[in-house]
Amino acid sequence: MSFITAPAPPDTSTAVRLVQVRKTYPNGLDQTEALASVSVALRPGSFTAIMGPSGSGKSTFLNCAAGLDRPTSGHVVVGDVDLTTLRPDALTQFRRRHIGFVFQAYNLVGHLTVAQNVQLPLLLDGRRPDQAWQDHLMHAVGLDGMADRLPGQLSGGQAQRVAIARALITRPTVVFADEPTGALDSHTGQQVLDVLQGAVRDLGQTLVLVTHDPRVAAVADQVLFLADGHVVGHLEQPTTELVAEHLLAAAGR
Repeated sequence: MSFITAPAPPDTSTAVRLVQVRKTYPNGLDQTEALASVSVALRPGSFTAIMGPSGSGKSTFLNCAAGLDRPTSGHVVVGDVDLTTLRPDALTQFRRRHIGFVFQAYNLVGHLTVAQNVQLPLLLDGRRPDQAWQDHLMHAVGLDGMADRLPGQLSGGQAQRVAIARALITRPTVVFADEPTGALDSHTGQQVLDVLQGAVRDLGQTLVLVTHDPRVAAVADQVLFLADGHVVGHLEQPTTELVAEHLLAAAGR
């Protein structure tokens, strides 16, 4: 099943493409199939939410699409690079340069300042930060005046903003976010969502977000629903009500 929401030239028509991706894990003498021949294509500059019940394959989808885990079979293409053909060291370098990550737990380095945490992907890659771009990101995510603070001096919402700026600093092909508002109260979570939406709208960023919350999914351009390792639904221009109805219908199957 393929989902491309807008046409584009062949070399830039998709930011992320999964082709017949299957992922299995050992389970005693048997195997558990976490993803079952999933094919999905996401256009550049799109905001896609991934939803489904526990065990549906959401985390496996994100891990395979982001190159954190290799599929058992099939292909994962980010931009024009097939991740499944890369050797481990080349894959690590590609992720560092072309893929951004935002996690529920922030994953900031406690002894580094806000600015140093934001710069970290570049520093690990031996590259010098572009100060103008860093300043622009810090302003865009609402971190003006916080460059010298340590993570322990930040609220949860501020820490997640640092994580978002860090994910964007390399100008990645795609950013993957795993429950980025899950540890935040509703007001702060909405502020973080606004920042993520701004990255898509103002920076042309491609964003793939895993969530269980219909209110979070409703801000995306489209929602993909997973169940038992399969893509079982697709909703464009979602609303909270439509997402909730789809989840209820899927639960009643």
